[in-house]
Amino acid sequence: MKFIKDLNYDLNNIMERDPAARKKTDLILYPFVHALIAYRIANKLYRKKFFFTARLISQIWRGLTGIEIHPGATIGKGFFIDHGMGVVIGETTVIGDHVHMYHGVTLGATGKDNSGKRHPTVEDNAIIGGGAKVLGNITIGANAKVGANAVVLQDVPADSTAVGIPARIARKKVPAQIVEHNVHYLFNEMVI
Repeated sequence: MKFIKDLNYDLNNIMERDPAARKKTDLILYPFVHALIAYRIANKLYRKKFFFTARLISQIWRGLTGIEIHPGATIGKGFFIDHGMGVVIGETTVIGDHVHMYHGVTLGATGKDNSGKRHPTVEDNAIIGGGAKVLGNITIGANAKVGANAVVLQDVPADSTAVGIPARIARKKVPAQIVEHNVHYLFNEMVI
């Protein structure tokens, strides 16, 4: 069954990323796991146009876990919210694979656009620090990092780090260059 297979994949991902998780059975205590299961069920109902039932499930689990995930959001595999209290994920949010978020993150709208895509897209392997607010129809690129408490109102390029209020790009990863040294080829990060 796909639901069980996907859930098992997500649980294995949490075991790899969270050093506090000692056994898979520990994960039944994680509010994020409960919120993720509720989201997956609500999302299926939402896609079948059972909007009220989907929202009811998401609101009940929001009250129980402190994590609000709109059933219309699209979430990839391997998603993990560490210490999830206070997380809000809006309806048109798209989250790629292996995204890692911390507590208090908001993936929300600005209120300026009430139609179409109003929420962020977070690409694969991005990390969003605690308390960050990512607002509007913007993109957080693959492998990008958003610092704790940053307020992101513009796109963050892939392989870069955004910090501050409003967020600015603090660092963009530059691809390693090959340098010649005594007929051996080394990446510049390897040279001491």
